[in-house]
Amino acid sequence: MNNNRICSLLGIEFPIIQAGMVWCSGWELASAVSNAGGLGMIGAGSMYPEVLRTHLQKCKQATDKPFAVNLPLLYPNIDEHIRSIIEFKVPVVFTSAGNPASHTAFFKERGITVVHVVSSSKFARKAMDAGCDAVVAEGFEAGGHNGREETTTLVLVPQVVEALEGKIPLIAAGGIATGRAMAAMFCLGAEAVQMGTRFAATVESSAHIHYKQRITESVEGDTVLTLKEVTPVRMFKNAFYAELAEAYARGANADELREILGRGRSKKGVFEGDLEQGELEVGQVSSAIKSIETAADVVKNTMEEFRAVLQRSAAWY
Repeated sequence: MNNNRICSLLGIEFPIIQAGMVWCSGWELASAVSNAGGLGMIGAGSMYPEVLRTHLQKCKQATDKPFAVNLPLLYPNIDEHIRSIIEFKVPVVFTSAGNPASHTAFFKERGITVVHVVSSSKFARKAMDAGCDAVVAEGFEAGGHNGREETTTLVLVPQVVEALEGKIPLIAAGGIATGRAMAAMFCLGAEAVQMGTRFAATVESSAHIHYKQRITESVEGDTVLTLKEVTPVRMFKNAFYAELAEAYARGANADELREILGRGRSKKGVFEGDLEQGELEVGQVSSAIKSIETAADVVKNTMEEFRAVLQRSAAWY
């Protein structure tokens, strides 16, 4: 798109970003989105260092287009991940879950574009001051780990746009799965959108087919934001969530909640397909997704609807 700062910054054709979701965002999905003209992203948060290296190698073989790595800054093996990012010449890094000032300068000195995920205007300004090239403003409709403020995307995006004062561009995220939603975000000042759940339910997603089908069968009210005492996360309601709800009802503290959560719950649900005992991280927009499509079709259909909405809107005035 002409004159779009995100497309120019990232070297992509369309301002559509695939979120770096744990257990969904491997090299197959990332390369497919990038080949379709968007920006694909490998979700490093669920990967051991040697696994990330494999995905980087395969992604570079599958596409000659730009792609990104999502790097949670609280990840225990972050130094090894960073070495792999440098070695494989990853052009773009999306950082999250931590202080952007800790690594942004290091990446930028090596020619890597840095985008940071935020859930408030305050953190958006901190990301800009740290030297980030752009920010993702993610509303609480989003799946997976989330902001504590519960600010919706519709409210968050214009406030972050104002806070950034036009100095760096904004990518909107949270509750976006269609071209209509993309058009709405552009009207609010975003210059691209990041979609997670819509890409989780694609052919190339590494999520289990049972999880993908659960998305397409969901209805309004099936998701809930919980575990704010530990790390806020949006998930499907299931037997695991019922166990959490019982714990809350008896006044469980953060340590008890962590014990119930345990380890590997997200892998159990999203990657292994255990729909009852797994932590099924997912966005609120899941109820609008009714089919498993290819990543290329998601990009194509989103852009077609986006353009149609803007043309129709222009005719109204």
